[in-house]
Amino acid sequence: MNRREILALTPAAVLLSACGSEPVHKQEEKPAEPVTGLHALYQAFGMARVWAPDVKLLHLSSINVDQVKAQPGKAGAWQIVFASEASAQKRAYTVSVFDVSVTLRKGVFPDAASQWADDKRAMPIAAVHTDSDKALETALQHGGDYVKKNPDMPISYYLELDRKVNLPVWHVIWGHSAGSSTFSILVEAASGNYLSTQS
Repeated sequence: MNRREILALTPAAVLLSACGSEPVHKQEEKPAEPVTGLHALYQAFGMARVWAPDVKLLHLSSINVDQVKAQPGKAGAWQIVFASEASAQKRAYTVSVFDVSVTLRKGVFPDAASQWADDKRAMPIAAVHTDSDKALETALQHGGDYVKKNPDMPISYYLELDRKVNLPVWHVIWGHSAGSSTFSILVEAASGNYLSTQS
């Protein structure tokens, strides 16, 4: 029996399995990358506009995620709170690059809307021009001594309409939380200019 006759008698399934016996190399999933505040804001903004066409920004805050390697001016998750004057409601949206828990999942997720009494602190999205990474750069120029003494201190970010200057302001906060922090720098979020140091 020659080679051609043997191949004719061999079931096709055996030949196919032999051809496909090479191991398939799966592409390794890249580690989750943190994002800036405005990146997260615009991710949530589209969804928020479906909820309320007149939506404005109340505040934006970073959430440190242990599983995501820190990068300057970025965070693994952010919470954005929008407000609607027409409906007198506010609504929080969470943007995360990593599945942390049942309540903090990868993607954009809204909480239930709740009542909002207009406190004149909501601002148009277009009022914010300076991103969190640029705010950090400005803050580092004015907080060098503190940073040198506390190189491993976690940094968080909070954006709001400041009552004193009536402009959007980034709070660049050194410490585990705003409540426990002893050092923060305020950066005006329209121009990116340094405003003040709080210690």
